[in-house]
Amino acid sequence: MPEARPLLRLDKLSIAFDGKPVLRELTLEVHRGETLALVGESGSGKSISALGAMNLLPENAQVSGGRWLGDTDLAALKKRQWQGLRGRRVGFVFQEPMTSLNPLHTVAKQIGETLRLHQGLSGRAARERTRKLLEQVKLPRPDELLDAWPHQLSGGQRQRVMIAMAIANDPELLIADEPTTALDVTVQQEILALLAELRDRHGMGMLFITHDLNLVKRHADRVCVLYDGTEQETGLVRDVFTSPASSYTRTLLDAEPTGRPAPVASTERLLDARGVAVSFQRPKRLFAKRPPAFEAVRPIDLHLAPGETLGIVGESGSGKTTLAMALLRLVESRGEIELDGERLDLLTGNALRKRRRRIQVVFQDPYGSLSPRMPVSDIISEGLRFHYPELPEEEVLERVRAAIKEVGLPSDCASRYPHEFSGGQRQRIAVARALILEPALVVLDEPTSALDRTVQKQLVELLRDLQVRRGLSFLFISHDLAVVRAMAHRVLVLKDGELVEQGECLTLLADPASDYTRALVKAAGLVPQT
Repeated sequence: MPEARPLLRLDKLSIAFDGKPVLRELTLEVHRGETLALVGESGSGKSISALGAMNLLPENAQVSGGRWLGDTDLAALKKRQWQGLRGRRVGFVFQEPMTSLNPLHTVAKQIGETLRLHQGLSGRAARERTRKLLEQVKLPRPDELLDAWPHQLSGGQRQRVMIAMAIANDPELLIADEPTTALDVTVQQEILALLAELRDRHGMGMLFITHDLNLVKRHADRVCVLYDGTEQETGLVRDVFTSPASSYTRTLLDAEPTGRPAPVASTERLLDARGVAVSFQRPKRLFAKRPPAFEAVRPIDLHLAPGETLGIVGESGSGKTTLAMALLRLVESRGEIELDGERLDLLTGNALRKRRRRIQVVFQDPYGSLSPRMPVSDIISEGLRFHYPELPEEEVLERVRAAIKEVGLPSDCASRYPHEFSGGQRQRIAVARALILEPALVVLDEPTSALDRTVQKQLVELLRDLQVRRGLSFLFISHDLAVVRAMAHRVLVLKDGELVEQGECLTLLADPASDYTRALVKAAGLVPQT
């Protein structure tokens, strides 16, 4: 049981930027040995509240209200005292480890830096402590990983390195800000189980910031719900989830994508791939034999009918995106690829470019895939201008307006830039960019993974509606099985580049044939649909 005196206490914490309020009188407590989840959609104030409590906001932020860590009045600390507290008494695990880790430093150097700063350890002592930390976060081959660079690690490994840095100095409080957003469901469960084990072992308190209520249900003790900078309710997870007091909480709980795609009437095949395989040559070391090629995708057969969605699922590194890029002829591959009865794998040059009008892609990160220097009208029309340079300007603009309307964006958005939109709106821009060429097949590569549940549900409904109206076929890549269930007619399951099993979506997810698929379904915590 957590102790009576809170470890972290916020009393009417309010934050504003240049006079504009973003958090209003938030009051919460985190006790030793417990996990408090802070949930809400993007922009609700979750991360801002943690950063404000720890004095990590820019100078134009105005912070008021009480903040205590144990008996320490945080509002009274000087700059040097903050430097001693952060990393020592409070550890941080951030959302995207690749941007949080320095790409120019090895694992040993990055973890060693916090040990030197807070404990004065260096040299062999710091390296040995770092090795023990890597063992503690259950990283394999810790002696080898000491000298590894961030780009050489998987997403789950990078996140474990971040956790090792966060617990290096035995903190009292761990702040985990969306620590599993970009990870596969199985890796998510491993990371959160590890955090719980470390919390119990070290007697820490944990503030877990997330928008995923499934994770909250399984890994938090209490939950605080935020909306638009205002606390909606706080309580035990079981009480809030079974009897929510706030209408907003009820909306969040009902936001998991539901429903099914429209039935497929056609028996024709739009896409037919046979024996598609991809291998990458490994680098050759000096005076050594060239190592065998890495088989990223082993021979796979698949087909897709007009108006059908084929889901491709599996963990990171399973070959999902590589297979899609091979079908798009964006990576070199073996095998036969037919689109509308024509062999894509035999086309080159201008002939291939013309056929690519029929296939478009929507990528995972809507912000990274849109040029920040181009207005929305130019982003959406870029492909149209490239493939149809003969079109008059007025017709191009008319098609842009039609695409904007079709994806449910405001009509005045054409002259605005990507940074002015939410994540869900940016993804709608990416969809409009794909649709303007009137493709037959759209590859959707993790299109919902960076979005809140409510926005995910809206995007799934939009995609299903577009599929019916346009007769589109989707190749839907995802590790989110709840979204796959709502989108896909059939599913392929990949592991280490090999096809594990395939079948009708609901049947496969309800009764998987392989242990691997069963592990994915269990980790996703799917609730059976009625």
